[in-house]
Amino acid sequence: MIDYRAMKAPAGTRATVKSLDEERMRDLYLFTLRTMETDHPVPYGALIVNTKTGERLVRATNNVVRENDPSSHAELRAVRLACKKLKRPSLAGYTMYSTCEPCAMCMGNALWARLDRVVFGATIADGNRYCIQIRVPAKQVARQADMTCAVDGPVLRKLCCTLFTHPNMQRAFRAGFAQPES
Repeated sequence: MIDYRAMKAPAGTRATVKSLDEERMRDLYLFTLRTMETDHPVPYGALIVNTKTGERLVRATNNVVRENDPSSHAELRAVRLACKKLKRPSLAGYTMYSTCEPCAMCMGNALWARLDRVVFGATIADGNRYCIQIRVPAKQVARQADMTCAVDGPVLRKLCCTLFTHPNMQRAFRAGFAQPES
């Protein structure tokens, strides 16, 4: 596993990683944005890529409402799909991108899957303006674990926040999508 926290990057490498992160996050944003034109828009998308080559393995969006499954978050779905595709329970050697900072459940799952790295767009606090959240930062979850996973973000935060403010998403929120119970 690559320990990103211990790496001493040569000059220019950090800029390259940042631009690759932005490119992948933009691609994930566009993938997730497509849900805004469906009957079930969601602001949450996840992408898993090979850490070394950047080759895309899987993408997924949140499916809680359609599956009537509170655990059907984009990050969990992406990990499940990736493990099935690879026919193994470990995603060591892979990085996950998420349009919003993973909740404690999703970050725990990323750690159990042995992902090298998690990169997020909007923060949990950003998402909490519109949806219920478990307000524990992903970095805090990672620090409490025996497993190692670098957590980076926010990346393209303002862009990813527009998934929450899209008019179709706002209509879904008003209709009761992931709102606190009265």
